[in-house]
Order: sequence, then C-alpha cells, then structure tokens
Amino acid sequence: MSDAEQIYPLGLKVAGRLVVVVGGGPVAARRARSLVEAGARVRVVAPHAALAEFGIPVAAEVAEPTDGPGPAEVEWVRRDYRSGDLDGAWLVHTATGSAPVDRQVSDDAERARIFCVTAGDASVGTAWVPAVARTPLTDGGEVTVAVTAGRDPRRAQAIRDAVAAQLQSGALPLRRHRPRPTTSADEPGTHVEPPERLGRVWLVGGGPGDPGLITARGRSLLAQADVVIVDRLGPRALLGELSPDVEVIDVGKTSGNHPVPQHEINALLIQHAQAGRDVVRLKGGDPYVLGRGGEELAVCRAAGIEVEVVPGVTSAVSVPAAVGIPVTHRGVARGFSVLTGHDGAAEVPGGPDHTLVLLMGVTRLAEAAEALATADRPADTPAAVVEDGYGERQRVTVGTLANIAERAAAAGVRPPAVIVVGDVVRLSPAWRHQAR
Repeated sequence: MSDAEQIYPLGLKVAGRLVVVVGGGPVAARRARSLVEAGARVRVVAPHAALAEFGIPVAAEVAEPTDGPGPAEVEWVRRDYRSGDLDGAWLVHTATGSAPVDRQVSDDAERARIFCVTAGDASVGTAWVPAVARTPLTDGGEVTVAVTAGRDPRRAQAIRDAVAAQLQSGALPLRRHRPRPTTSADEPGTHVEPPERLGRVWLVGGGPGDPGLITARGRSLLAQADVVIVDRLGPRALLGELSPDVEVIDVGKTSGNHPVPQHEINALLIQHAQAGRDVVRLKGGDPYVLGRGGEELAVCRAAGIEVEVVPGVTSAVSVPAAVGIPVTHRGVARGFSVLTGHDGAAEVPGGPDHTLVLLMGVTRLAEAAEALATADRPADTPAAVVEDGYGERQRVTVGTLANIAERAAAAGVRPPAVIVVGDVVRLSPAWRHQAR
C-alpha cells in the first residue's frame, strides 16, 4: 500500500487542546501561529525560537512544561527536547532540523499514541499538514480547501491556489444546501430548526454581457444565490453554471415591451428575501448607471432587507471600447457625459471634444441627432452606433450627426446599442475604414 493510500484525510478541532511544537525555526513558528489562530493551547519546546518575528505572543518562558497557556498565547519551554514533553498533548509538530531529534519526538509520540507531524522527513511522522486555503462565504461560514500531494508540498500549494482562485471567482458551486444551524438558548449545545430569517439582496452589475467582464465578487455572489432575478442584458451565459435548484426569474425588457414592470421587480426582491432566500439581482452594466439600482436599494432598505450594490463594468464605457472608441483621449476629448436617448439631448453642454454616450437611444436616434447638432457641436461631428457590444452580432455603424440616423436605418440597426458622439469616433477602425 502506498503512502497516499495510507492517509485518511481528516480535519482536527484543536481549539482548547494542547499541541506541542518542537523546534524554534521559521517552519516551527509558522506551525505555532496557525495553531494559535485555530484556538489551540500551544507549547513550543526549543532553546531558541523565532516566535516574536511571527507575531506570536508568549505567555511565559519556562524550564519545564506546565499546564499550558490559554489559546491566545504560547508556552515556551526554553531548552532542548526531552522525553515527557509531550505529556497531555493531542498532537505534536516537530521541525528541529535534526533528524535524530525528530525521530525521537516521533517515537515518543508513537508510544503515547499521539499523532506526529515531522517537517524534515514526512515518512517518519504519522500525520501530514495539507496546503490550506479558506474562502469566507456570505452566510458567515467558509469553505476550507486542504490539499496533500504525497511528499511534494509545492505541488499541493499550486493545486490549492488554483482551487482557491476558482472558489473566489465563483466558478465553483458555493451555495449552502443544509439549513443554517442555530443553538437553543434553553438547551445549550443542541441544534434546533433555524428560525425564520431574512434573506439578503445583492444588486450585481454584470457588465456588458461577456461572462469574463463580471467582477470576481459578482460571480462569487451569483454562485451562492438561492434566487437570481436577471435582466435581458446581464451575462446570461453564467446562468447555465448555476445549481438546478436555483430559481431564475427573467425580468428582461425590450424597447417598448416591459413584461415585468419595475414595481413588480421590487416586490420580487422583497418577497424572496423575506422568505429567507439570498437574492442576486443580476443587471447589465452597472446598477447605478441608468440601471435603477438606486430605486431597488431604497426599496430593500425600507423593507429592512440587507442589501449591497456590487459595481459592474458599465456599457457606456466598455461597449465603445469594444470597437476601438475611447470615451476620452488626450488632445481629443477631456470628458464625457452619459444620458439616455429619452433625455433632453439639446441641453447637454460641450462640443466635439466632450464625448456624449447615449444609452437606449436607437428608437429616437434621428430626434436626438438633430437636437445635438448645435453651434458648439456642428452637424459634421462624428457619431457611431455600436450594436450588441461583446455579443455575437456586435457591429458598429459610423457617420456624423447629419447622417447617422439615416445610415443606422439603412443598416437595420436594432437594440441593444450604445451611441457615441464626438471626435473620439475618428479613432475607431470603423471610421478609418470608412475614410479609405
């Protein structure tokens, strides 16, 4: 039977229990600190120790072991190891740098039926320390990843880091499946059915639709949600990665067609959160950029629901960038404004050197273009319409305020689309191609 087949993976609850660390070098100090953080009572046996360098508080320096310190400090037995130093221990780590000493510690632990980790030669010990990563979750719990790779700690660390990155990004399933346990006040230590609790709401900006452009936090929250209420322009490809028991509610709107009005969306957020479910409101772009995120935030707060806004990559900036149009550029445009195609475009100040970005403006493009043409912003100001940014039918149509509506109609432009007005349009490959 190989070494790997002889290992029974197990998590140990060491809080309040005595663990002995033999050795005072960096490896021993790291082990001691991890044990202190886990709540163990730690005894270090070594003539010299680098405890202070690792921020480990020492309760006392003694010549012989005592009953041991509390869990927040360590007891330092300042001398070489002796048989008997393991008395009362549940676990021992030895990292002295001396093979004979580590062997003696391991033999003493074997006789005392204490599991022993040996840093110098893993084959001598009876326990191994895995490479560990901890990922905190929104419900107050955490996922702990522990990886062993035989006698190759660097391989274990590399695998741990890769898995941890996937957990933090939300690429792996993080939803809780068991009810949240609570403790009865009348019967300490016993578990009872959880009382009714309010769920939480996250207003997540999903970016312009490309799954790779949602934030890591947004994707992590999506992986933990019980209910996802999604807009038409959110990154819908991520919905296929959700657990089958996640409820997905489509509230997508199209131009002139709002099957689920805003007040009903607000009611859905409150309804599911009050039922104890964690809700992700998955929106396109950023919740606060013409996304009605402020309204939904206010509604949740008024109902006493815990709510958080998770910013997203706004389409007002990212979609123009997808076709090579920067909203600002030194010597071309020093600022930009974002508005909807329904707003009073004629009231927007600035000339061709101030970029205008219009969202939801395709249906009223001719009207907006006519209103935007002013003495400061002449009719020959460049304009572009970018359809389905980052989507399968991404396309850009360029022209000027004088002819962009006509060109868009001839090309059959349809929503979703972002309109850009200003000299920055000249920087796009589409404009240069048209000039040729």
